Amino acid sequence: MAEAIEIPYAGDAAAGRTDVRQDTRKFAEAALADSKREGLQLAVRARWIALAVIAVTLPISNPNLDVIYYILMLGFFAAIGWAQLKVGKAGRSWPELFLMSGDLALLTFIDIVPNPWSTANWPIGMQFHINTFIYFFVLLAAATLAYSWRTVFTMGVLTSVLWVAGVSWAWLQPVTHAALSERIRAAVGSDLRMFSLIDPAAIDIGARVQEITVFLIVAFTLALAVRRSNRLLISHAGIERERANLARYFSPNVVAELSGNDEPLKQVRTQNVAVLFADIVGFTRYADGRSPTEVIATLRLFHQRMEQEVFRHSGTLDKYLGDGLMATFGTPFAGDNDAVNALRCAEAMIGSIDELNRERKPRGEPPIQLSLGLHYGQVVLGDIGLNRLEFAVIGTTVNIASRLESMTRELGCALIASDDLVQRARTEKSSASIDLGNLVEQPAQTVRGIEQPVGIWTLGAAAV
Repeated sequence: MAEAIEIPYAGDAAAGRTDVRQDTRKFAEAALADSKREGLQLAVRARWIALAVIAVTLPISNPNLDVIYYILMLGFFAAIGWAQLKVGKAGRSWPELFLMSGDLALLTFIDIVPNPWSTANWPIGMQFHINTFIYFFVLLAAATLAYSWRTVFTMGVLTSVLWVAGVSWAWLQPVTHAALSERIRAAVGSDLRMFSLIDPAAIDIGARVQEITVFLIVAFTLALAVRRSNRLLISHAGIERERANLARYFSPNVVAELSGNDEPLKQVRTQNVAVLFADIVGFTRYADGRSPTEVIATLRLFHQRMEQEVFRHSGTLDKYLGDGLMATFGTPFAGDNDAVNALRCAEAMIGSIDELNRERKPRGEPPIQLSLGLHYGQVVLGDIGLNRLEFAVIGTTVNIASRLESMTRELGCALIASDDLVQRARTEKSSASIDLGNLVEQPAQTVRGIEQPVGIWTLGAAAV
């Protein structure tokens, strides 16, 4: 049963702020870059699909040969989408802004300037009766898939500016079809509202203002939605960073459990755990005369195998110690088989190194000699540090396990386990699944810094 220790956590408000912010920013930038690339691809595909749908439906709404002009214009929009895919990148991109402006300018031109291939001699105001402004919403919707909220809002503002410029240009054009307008005015009589609605030459400024107003509202709303989505993405990136950090130390099942709790590591407490130290015997002698690349390669291979066994036996990788490591079993949560898991892990480590040595022998590489020290007892758990936090396991139990590992050289064995750990393993639920008969009880040994001699058990010979 863990005993809580009432120690004020002085660094709660400020501890690790700088490192956490920097790490979160890096993860967030990477996540946003990936999201941008994925979103841009999705946006371009959505654009192409939308353009294909529009190309199919245009002849239905305009069953005339001049519709070919608009279908050809769709090809330009498809090309702009392809170009955006090529130049798109995370962060500010002037080429993308240029292409987006060209997108909107082209659509404004098509909406306001009469079709040059059309044989119909219509007043310019008829362009607004066709109500092609709605196609701006297609571009705006696609932008939310790939761009930042600022860009989405900028698109809304830029569309408004272009539309105002286009409407102003149309309003300044010479009046045409005055006779047609007069006949319609005479037909509707005094109903000026109806006349303004059906007059083919009318620009209807009020309706154009309404279009811009609604478009800006939608653009602003979508920008807020994109901003919220980006914040959620950054938050998710922070969570993934925390999971990645946890995965460096804890087995996958413990990571899953920690992820479902609210900062359980910050609670300073004491509890009984099994501690394991593993080390390469004579590594300094081995490294002497070998290239740094070969030495690091050997260490990486050793740590990879040891780490794999720690996690496979529900352990926690506390830290690497040069050519060794420290692992704990029962952290951050005590289990029913912590001592058994530590012994299983130690035996698996020995087996893994034996397998590695068999692979190294045909290559003429010297064998790796492994030494292990294990102890079970009470430790103190909790975060330590100010700017750089670390989950710490400290106490006499850790010191004893470390010194038992060092003692393997004196006794000529590969593993020394304390009597406390062996007796604990015998009482645990899974004790029947481990063969304790391989362990040989030895006389109690004096351990430096410990008043009472420590009962020990040994296994195997240190020399391979």
